[in-house]
Amino acid sequence: MAGWIGAIIRFIVSALVLLAVGFFIPGFEIVGFTNALLGAIVIAVIGYIIEGLLGEKVSPQSRGLIGFITSTIVIWLAQFIVPGMRVTLIGALLAALVIGIVDAFVPTELR
Repeated sequence: MAGWIGAIIRFIVSALVLLAVGFFIPGFEIVGFTNALLGAIVIAVIGYIIEGLLGEKVSPQSRGLIGFITSTIVIWLAQFIVPGMRVTLIGALLAALVIGIVDAFVPTELR
């Protein structure tokens, strides 16, 4: 049960980070907390699938260039699934950078 609560908290934190990124980063727009929460879930699922297909080297936790590029692609792809989310390629790059910095201080394993 504690695992579920931790997962819910991580998704809520991820949604709040997406809202903040949408507020500060040009080219990244997300409308409403519900869409941000859905965005956090979609980003986690797409990231999990890509990591499963390509291995842990593409994981954002690897902190390498490949992880950064993969995070950018995952964020950009999420816009096609999440209503109210619009991201340019530059916006996805900047969002991946900001989210990576936030992850360094507040790690969320699900993103």
